[in-house]
Formats: sequence, structure tokens, C-alpha cells
Amino acid sequence: MFFTYLRRELRRRRKAALVVASGLALGIALVIVVNSVSSGMGKAQDKVLQSLYGLGTDMTVTKAAGASAASSQRPRFDFDARSNDSDAEQSSDRVMVQGFQTLATTTVGKVGAQHGVSAAAGGLSLQVVQVSGQFKQGQFQQDQNAGGSRQGGRPNAQASPQGRVEGGGANFGVDSYSVYGTDVTKPALGPLTSSKITSGRTFTSSETDAKVVVADKSYAKEKKLALGDTVTIKSVKFKVIGIATPDSGDAAANLYIPLKQAQTLGDSKNKVTTIYVKAADSQQIDVVKSTIRKNISGTTVTTSADLAKTVSGSLSTASGLAKNVGKWLSIAVLVAAFLVAGLLTSSAVSRRVREFGTLKALGWKSGRVTRQVVGEAMVNGLVGGALGIALGLGGAYVVTAISPTLQADIGSTGGNAGVPGGGGPGGPGRQTVSKALEVALTAPVSLSTIVIAVALAVTGGLVAGAFGGWRASRLRPADALRRVE
Repeated sequence: MFFTYLRRELRRRRKAALVVASGLALGIALVIVVNSVSSGMGKAQDKVLQSLYGLGTDMTVTKAAGASAASSQRPRFDFDARSNDSDAEQSSDRVMVQGFQTLATTTVGKVGAQHGVSAAAGGLSLQVVQVSGQFKQGQFQQDQNAGGSRQGGRPNAQASPQGRVEGGGANFGVDSYSVYGTDVTKPALGPLTSSKITSGRTFTSSETDAKVVVADKSYAKEKKLALGDTVTIKSVKFKVIGIATPDSGDAAANLYIPLKQAQTLGDSKNKVTTIYVKAADSQQIDVVKSTIRKNISGTTVTTSADLAKTVSGSLSTASGLAKNVGKWLSIAVLVAAFLVAGLLTSSAVSRRVREFGTLKALGWKSGRVTRQVVGEAMVNGLVGGALGIALGLGGAYVVTAISPTLQADIGSTGGNAGVPGGGGPGGPGRQTVSKALEVALTAPVSLSTIVIAVALAVTGGLVAGAFGGWRASRLRPADALRRVE
């Protein structure tokens, strides 16, 4: 009897049922779209942070470089004075630790032993400045007479990061590039994980001290490097075994070599600049961060949440709008939809006074009438939920199909503290300057979002049923007689 009466009433009141369902559908669709867009923005931001952090890394441990350490990194070059008619070209490399103070490699083990840490790997960020050109003795003598300096019979030249060499009576070309020493025994951690090997191969776990190098695609193209070619760093020749293409943004470094080789080149035996950490439980990252800071003094622990604060631009603005304005707008629309559904249901019950009064006169109890009204409201809610899910999926599909481009500006973090890999945004060897990256926005719909939509549909039906049931429970058989009169 219940279902027969329910089917008949819904068919007879199709327009009123559709109005109630449509109101709920709009609210539910908005929730799905907002949640999906917020999720897409979160994924876009994670993609941006991975270009700094490396995939699979939850936090990094570093030690900020002091002012004295930074000033001592100014490179100095010595060249032999040549005769006036000599066209011989000279070259000199200076390899410097970049970005942070070094930490002992034993610190990597200490970090890995902390409670809540799943894995830890060290890395060493280096900056190589190569000065090459010609120097003629006559030019040096003229410069010396003008007040130049000479040390041990060799002219002394000093290079600034911008490529200008002062002293020695000549100008030389300056080439600066970044090199990152990676722990080849732990390939799942570190900035190289944010790139894909698109040619050749990556390191093997046995190549801990091998003279091999993986080159970033852009740098390889600029220097015309191919697999099997040789790269010389501080007179050491490395064989190119792979070309890496970053998943998003800039690569973390121009060249990647085994950690031991980097330590040798940088005169930093048993030293690292960055420790990459993976937490055993992603929900306990803040706890792990506090544990490391407490037990290993003098270090800076940076999580992805800390890095996210340095990201600005349209991605950050849109993300803030989706999480704040979008969330409250969704809540407001849902509350309005629930209230409208409840009022419309209550109004519909008022128009059915004679019907329900007659049913009560025939022996229906108030509870049975209330259950009938609530059942009709629940069906309306479920229909609205189905329509809302369909509209929400359609809206999310449109956003993904259009894939609007958002810009992420990765700003300075104040003296490099906290930027993994060294050197500032962009990873090892980068300077602390703002860097703009572009990412495409998608709107993935998760199963949990669908579950939320169904729960909202049921809640909307219950709210509407509560309004209508309350109104129906107050009806009396005499109301039907008064309505007839």
C-alpha cells in the first residue's frame, strides 16, 4: 500500500516533485564542481612543488648558510701568463657548495632513525663556474703597471656570478651551471625523481662512485650533449648515460652525478647539503617534523606545506577562492536548497489537507501519514541527488576538457632556508628569485565526492520530509471537513 500510494502521488505531482529535486540538484552539483576543482588545484600545486622537492619527498632537512660562508664562496681563478703572440686558450673550474651549509653524512642516518621516518637520503648541491679564454703577458704587464696584482708569478682573476672577470688584463668567458650529487642507492628520493628519463638510463645502485652523469634535457640541448658524450668537470670526465626531462617547471639541476663524486669535486668528503625525508605516515608529517627539529639541533626542516606558502600567482589566488569562497558558497546554496525543499514540501502538504484529513478519518494514524510524506520527500531527494551528480560530473568534465592554464610564481624563501636541493626555487643551483611556472587545471571527481553527494541527497530528503511530516502530523480529521465546507 505504501509504495502504491507513493508511486501514484509522485506521478500526480510531477511538477512539484521536479521543482524540489531541481533545487537540491543545483546545490549538490555545485558541491561536486567546487570539490573537484579544489582537488585539481591541489594536484596542480603538488606538481609545482614536486619540481622543487622531488616526488615521494615529504620534507627536507637543511642548515642555512651564514653570511661568512656565503662570502667565502666567491670564486677566484689563477691563469698562466702567455706571450703576446700566444693564442692558447686557458680554462679554470671552480666548484662551490651551493645554497646551504653542509651537514655530515652521519646526520642522514640520524634523521632516518627518527620515529615516523620511512626513508632518508642525502644530496649535495654544487655550482660550477668555468672561466675560459686567452691571457697575454703584455696585457698583464700593462695592467700590473696600472696597479694590478700578481701572486706567485701568476695573475689572479676574480669572477662574479654574472660572468665578469676582473683583473689579469683580459676578459674571459664565464659559464656557470649546477651539479647535483644524488644518492644512487635510494632512487626514490631526491630532486631527480621530479624528472623522467626520456633517453638512456638512470643510475644503478652499484654506481656509487662511477664517473657517469645524467643531464637535464634543456641543458643537454643547449650544450649539444648526447648519450655517450663526455662532460668535464674540474678536469674529471663523466660519461653521459641519460637525459632527464622534468615533469613540470625547471629541472632541479643541469647535471646529476653520484653523491661520492660530487663530494670529491666540491671538497666536501662525507658532507651533504640536503636530506630528503619520507614519512611513514603522511598524516603525521607535522609530528615527524617536530621530532627531527627537537632531536637534531641546528637544522631547518621544511615540509611541502611550508613550500606552498611561497607559491603565488593565479594558481594560489584561484586555489584560495575555491577553498574559501567556493566552500562557503556551496554551503549557502545547500542550506538554501534544503530550506526551499522543506518549505515546498510543507506547502504541498497544506494543499493536501482534505486528502490527509480523509485518510485519518478512514483510520490512518498520524505516524502513517508522516511516513508517507517523508517517503515522498526522500524520493525527491534521491532524484535531486541523481540529477546533481550528473550535473556535477558534467561541470567537472567541462573544466577538465578546457584545462585552463594557471600561473604559479615561486618566490624567494628568505636566504634559501627551507628550499630543498639548495639554491632556491627550482632546486639545486638555482638562485632565490621568483620563477613563474604554468600548469593546466583539471577537475578530478573522486569516489569520496560522489559519496558526499549521495549523503547530501539523503539529507535534503530528510530535511524536506521533516518539514512535511511535521505539517502532516498536525492535521486532524476535522480539517478535511472544514476544507470541504
